[in-house]
Amino acid sequence: MNENKTPGSEPIRDARVLGVPKMLILGLQHMFAMFGATVLVPILVQGYGLPLSIQTTLFFAGIGTLFFHICTKLKVPAFLGSSFAYLGGFEAMAKLDAGKYAGMDPAVKLQYACGGIVVAGLLYVILAAVIKAVGVKKVMRFLPPVVTGPIIILIGLNLAPSAVSNASTCWWLAIVAMAIIVAANIWGKGMVKIIPILLGVVGSYVVALIANAMGATALDAAGNVVPLIDFSGLASAAPVGIQPFFLAKFDLTSIFVMAPIAIAAMMEHIGDMSAISATVGRNFIQDPGLHRTLMGDGIATSLAGLFGGPANTTYGENTGVLVLSRVYDPNVVRLAAIYAVVLSFSPAFAAIVNSIPTAIIGGVSFILYGMISAIGVRNVVENRVDFTNSRNLIIAAIILVCGLGFSNGITFSVGEVHVTLTNLAIAAIAGIALNAILPGKDYEFGADVTEGRSGDFGRY
Repeated sequence: MNENKTPGSEPIRDARVLGVPKMLILGLQHMFAMFGATVLVPILVQGYGLPLSIQTTLFFAGIGTLFFHICTKLKVPAFLGSSFAYLGGFEAMAKLDAGKYAGMDPAVKLQYACGGIVVAGLLYVILAAVIKAVGVKKVMRFLPPVVTGPIIILIGLNLAPSAVSNASTCWWLAIVAMAIIVAANIWGKGMVKIIPILLGVVGSYVVALIANAMGATALDAAGNVVPLIDFSGLASAAPVGIQPFFLAKFDLTSIFVMAPIAIAAMMEHIGDMSAISATVGRNFIQDPGLHRTLMGDGIATSLAGLFGGPANTTYGENTGVLVLSRVYDPNVVRLAAIYAVVLSFSPAFAAIVNSIPTAIIGGVSFILYGMISAIGVRNVVENRVDFTNSRNLIIAAIILVCGLGFSNGITFSVGEVHVTLTNLAIAAIAGIALNAILPGKDYEFGADVTEGRSGDFGRY
C-alpha cells in the first residue's frame, strides 16, 4: 500500500510529496503545539524566584530536538520541550536557605539547580548503556503493554486538568478553537485536514483579536478580569536578542534535589516512546532502540542544563499533532526545532506568540491531551491485552489508581534531602514491580507491526 498517496487518506511518512511550502506550514503547526508548554516552564520557575530564561529554554528545546534526532538515526518524529517533571526540584532549590545556600543570589541558585539537571541527564545515559548491554528484549519484559498502555493513558489524564484550567479563562474562545480543529479534521480536504491544530490556533486567534477590539475580556490565574489579549510583553521586547547563557555549578545538595527526578522522567520517556510508536506504527523501542532514544533525551537534557536551560522531555502535545495530521515524517518535527532556535533569538516574536490567549491553548489541549489517553487505550487493545486475566486486571487497576490518586506524589527524606516521586513515577514503579512479581507472565516482546495494527510490541 502506498502510504504517501493523498493527504488525509493514508499516513504520510515522507512529507516531501506535499511540497516544501506545505512542509514549512506543518513544521509551524508542531511549533505552535509545543510553544505554550515549553515557555510555561521558565515562566513558572521565574515565579519561584529563579531567573530561568524563556529564550534559553526555546534555544535548547530546538537544539535538544535536533540532537535527539541525530542520536535516533533521524527516525523518531519526537519533539523535546522543557520538562514539567523538574518543577518541584526548581521550587525546592528556590526555597533552600541553609548552609551555603543561605542568602544566596537566585541567579547562583539557578546555576546549581542546572548542575543537578546535568547529572540527571547523565542517569539517562547510564540506563541507555545498561539497555544496550543486556538487550532491549530483556528490559521490555518488564514493560509490556499492560504496563505501558495504562501509563500512556495516565500521561493524557494527568494533563487534562491543565486543559480545563486554561480553557476556563474564556470558555467560548476555547470552544471556538476546538470547533475549528474538529471541523478541519473531520470535514476538511487536502491540506486543511492535516493542519487542524494550526488552523485552530490561527483561526481562534483572529476571532480573539476581533473580540478584543470590541472589549471582550478573560480571567487570569487569580480569577481577575483582564483583556482577552495582552500585548504588554511586546512593548518591552527587542526584535533581536542573545540568549542569557551561563555555566552550571555543581554541589551534592543540588544534585540530590534534582537528579532523582530522572527516575520519573525516564519512566515517562518510555511511555512517550510507546505512545509515539503506537501512533506512527513503527516500533521505535526496538529500532532505532530504546537505548538511543534515552541517550538522545539524556544528552539533550545535560547539554541544556550545562548552559542554563531546563531539562528536556519528549512532548505529548506533538504526539497529539501526529495523531490528528497523520503526517509522520520526522523532517517536519525538525523544522519545528529550527523554528524554536530562530525564535530564541527574537524576544519580540516570542512575545507575539506568547500573547495567544490561554483559553486557545486550553481548547487545543482538550483535544491533544485526550488523544494521548486514547493512544494508550489503542495500545492495550491492539496488543490484545487479556483483561479477563485477573493478573493483567490487577496490574492495570493499581497503575491507574496510583497515577490518579497520588496527585501530589510522595515525598521522602534521604538524610537531609527531600526527594519527591511524581504520581507517574509511582504508577510506573508499581506496575513494573507487580508485573515482575505476580505469576503468570506470558508476554514476549515482538518487533513486527502488521497491517492495521499501530502498536504491535509483542504477543501474549
